[in-house]
Amino acid sequence: MRLLHVITTLDVGGAEMHLLAQVRGQCARGHAVRVCYLKGKGTLAADFCEAGAELAERVSPVDLWRHARWAELVHSHLLKADALTAIVATLAGRRRVLVSGKHNDEQVLKKPLVSLAHGVLGNLPKRTIVLSDHVGRFVERHGRVRLERQSRVYYGLDPEPFEQAAARLAPGTDARARARVELGLGTDDVVFLCVARFAPQKAHDVLLRAFDQARKQDSRVKLLLVGDDPFGDGRKRAEALADELDLGGAVSFLGIRRDVPDLMGLSDVFCMASLWEGLGLVFLEAMAARLPVLATKVSAVPEVVVDGKTGVLVAPADPEDMARGVLALAGDPARRQAFGEAGHARVLERFGLDRMVDETLAIYADVRAGRTPGASSDRAATGR
Repeated sequence: MRLLHVITTLDVGGAEMHLLAQVRGQCARGHAVRVCYLKGKGTLAADFCEAGAELAERVSPVDLWRHARWAELVHSHLLKADALTAIVATLAGRRRVLVSGKHNDEQVLKKPLVSLAHGVLGNLPKRTIVLSDHVGRFVERHGRVRLERQSRVYYGLDPEPFEQAAARLAPGTDARARARVELGLGTDDVVFLCVARFAPQKAHDVLLRAFDQARKQDSRVKLLLVGDDPFGDGRKRAEALADELDLGGAVSFLGIRRDVPDLMGLSDVFCMASLWEGLGLVFLEAMAARLPVLATKVSAVPEVVVDGKTGVLVAPADPEDMARGVLALAGDPARRQAFGEAGHARVLERFGLDRMVDETLAIYADVRAGRTPGASSDRAATGR
């Protein structure tokens, strides 16, 4: 099958990494894949080509029309790409094989005019794939796409890189001690890791204020922040807040890193203070690395992180509650280990990579055959 994926950007992010895994799996199964993006630096373009894509390039609407004419199935990802692709694919005569992918509960859909426009363009695709039940309900309510037109496919990932890093950098190993020294960390520090774009959605300010409170009671807690903000000043504002709070050696800004599995392997807890979250691929990565998760009880996060079993969920926008979570996990290594093992088992059971790729390809086959959601093995949103 000739597959065209269109995404807003091809820089590092959850949706982009999810698409990379899909493309790798689709190419491995013998499909011809092209990837187009609309803006940004395209820092992952080489990764997509290495995964087997015929090309990964930034396109104009005219280029997109040409690629759509080539394709037997067109799959768009993220709102801007969804909108443009819906128009171009329709003009190119490919609406009957058009699929949209929803990776987040995009808050802009709450604006009446945006919601109205999405109600038109968002219903041009024959199927909308949502990555969680929460996102499906959100898209129905605010994006005006009925659940009957949706299918839910949870993210999946290959746990092996994270498992290997966790084993190599396990507590008590020389490798872990050396890796921590390189980052200015001690063997007795309790290291919390956050991997996220410095966007308002991720609420780094809440996380920093929580650590400011927690370190006053437990000086061992340290925070590693991985990520950047290519389209704004989010990182600069977070760094300014860290200076204002005089967090000093308690917080390290590491920028964009390619060694996230190793960073997870040397850490003790994964944390994020999201205000909303479509699913959170990074939670799955952390769980694959046997890390307990400290996160907020918002959106689809409870579909991934089971409070009291694989991690601790706290109230959003509440530094005090987050600080309590930090201290509770920092002071209980046995609980951290139990949560980490349970999280790893949950990833293997529910969030496998092959399952994700195969479920998605089954939806493609249904769309090409004109079948409606639920007509084959795919699972509709809300688990029907």
